[in-house]
Amino acid sequence: MAHPKILEVIEHDVCTACGACVSACPAGAIVMNKRAEVRDPDNLELYIQGAAPNVCEGCLTCGRLCPVIDGYAEDEFANVKEFFGAKSTIQGQDGGVTSILAKALLETGTVDCIVGITKDDKWGTELIVMTKPEDVDRTTGTKYTYDSVLSALREPFEKYDKIGVIGVPCQAHGARLLVENNNDKIVVILGLLCMESFHHDVMTEKIVPEVMGLNLDDVVKMDFGKGKFWNYTKDGEAHSVKIPEVAHYARNPCHHCCDYTSVSADISLGSVGTPDGWNCVLIRTDVGKQMFELVKDKVELMEDPKPGMDLIQKLAKMKHDNNSGHYLEVCEKFTFDECGIH
Repeated sequence: MAHPKILEVIEHDVCTACGACVSACPAGAIVMNKRAEVRDPDNLELYIQGAAPNVCEGCLTCGRLCPVIDGYAEDEFANVKEFFGAKSTIQGQDGGVTSILAKALLETGTVDCIVGITKDDKWGTELIVMTKPEDVDRTTGTKYTYDSVLSALREPFEKYDKIGVIGVPCQAHGARLLVENNNDKIVVILGLLCMESFHHDVMTEKIVPEVMGLNLDDVVKMDFGKGKFWNYTKDGEAHSVKIPEVAHYARNPCHHCCDYTSVSADISLGSVGTPDGWNCVLIRTDVGKQMFELVKDKVELMEDPKPGMDLIQKLAKMKHDNNSGHYLEVCEKFTFDECGIH
C-alpha cells in the first residue's frame, strides 16, 4: 500500500485540522479531533468504526487535499481583484458582512447549505451546517478557538448540490483543494483573515483566567486589534494585553502557517484595514464578485478605507516572516517534496 503523506503531516504536528481529508476519504479511514492528535494505526479503539491508516485503500486522495502538502502562496495578494470596506446592519464582530452574505446565499438559493462554526456559552466551538437564513444568527462573532470545519462536509456532500464554506485560511485552502481535486459541490468559499487560533482549553483555562485575569463567564467578546488581544466583559469594560503575551499559546500548526488573508477564498473578509465597525472585503475570483452582488445594495460601502491594504499587507508579511522558516524546516523532514512556498 502507498504511504499516505498526511501521516507525516500529522506526525510532525503541522496538521492544520482543516478536515478536508476527513470529508473526502472514501474508506472513512481518517478521524479528526480538535487537537489533530497523532493516532496509533495499530490501536483501532482510537478510530470511529474501526477506521485507521491500516484500512486505507491507498487512493492517496488525502494528500491532494492537504494545505500543508500543497504549500503556500509567496504573494497572497496576487489574485485580489477588488478591495473595499463594507458595513451591514447585522450585528456581528465588526461590520457583519460575512453574516449578511451568508444569509443572502441561503435566501436566494445560491447555496443549499453553508458549513461553518458557532460557539456555546463557554466559548467552545461547534460545527454547524446552515440551511436556513436564521441559522446564520447562531454564527455571528469571531471565535478564536478552532474546529475542523471541513470535516462537517461529509454528510452535506451526500445531501446537497450547492455548498458554501466559511473558514479561516487553512479551511479555505482545503476547500479549494476539494473543489479542484475531489468535489465540485462547493460553489463559494468565504475566507476569514487569521493570524492564529487556540485550543479551547488553552483559551479558557490559561489565557482568559491567568493572562487576562478575567472570569470566562463575564467575557462577551474577544478581538485582536491595534497590537493587542481584547476581552470585553458584561460590565462594558475593555481589557487587553499585548499580542506577544498570548501568541505563543496558539496551536502549533498556526506557527507554521503562511496564509493570513485566505488566499484560496472567493471573498476574504476581516476587520483589518478599515475603521472600527467595518469589514475589509477582498474579492479574489469572478465567483466572489458575483456573490457580493447579492448584498451590494444591502451594505454601506467605503471605496478607500483607511488604514487600508497597507496594514493588511504589513500583517501578512509579519506572519510570513514569523512562520515561513518553521514551515520550510518541517518540509525538509518530509519524505516528499511537493510542499513549500510557491
